[in-house]
Amino acid sequence: MSKKLDWALVIDVESTCWEHEPPRGQTSEIIEVGLCVVDLQLLERRERRSIMVRPGMSEVSEFCTQLTGITPDMLSDAAPLSDALQLLHDEFRCSERLFASWGDYDRNQFMRNCRTYNLKYPFGPTHLNVKNLFSAAFGLTCELGIDAACARLGVTMEGAHHRGVDDAWNVARILCLLLKRIRRATA
Repeated sequence: MSKKLDWALVIDVESTCWEHEPPRGQTSEIIEVGLCVVDLQLLERRERRSIMVRPGMSEVSEFCTQLTGITPDMLSDAAPLSDALQLLHDEFRCSERLFASWGDYDRNQFMRNCRTYNLKYPFGPTHLNVKNLFSAAFGLTCELGIDAACARLGVTMEGAHHRGVDDAWNVARILCLLLKRIRRATA
């Protein structure tokens, strides 16, 4: 089946994390799926969403809360990862659309967590690494963080860095700006 190229689903996940190694018996799990839908014809950001996910094998550390702003209380009523994957499938048809993120972390984290919980990976076989695309488009010899990429483009980041919903929104902005540059160059 070919990919629908009407939208890109720009995703940024936040996961349980610790300043050092995870405590015994715990593992890094997705706790937020930040999503921004990009209209690939108009190159505009559309819907943005934060899907909170209740971890099943770890707890949100103080370090994690300081980094992401996500507290254990924010996840007390959250659904498990399986429900988040179902929502991505039902509302966004994620297996049929372009999945994009800043780097490979998000894709790899989905794969790891799906393996851990014996869940089907929700996306198709392709993934657009916007971090790589940005570096290649600018002829850089190293990759930049989201904040440095925004600065390079002359735009300010919106929202809180290391919050999935805000990082997805900013990555979607970078993607739109890059694709507009490419379209202008090839027009």
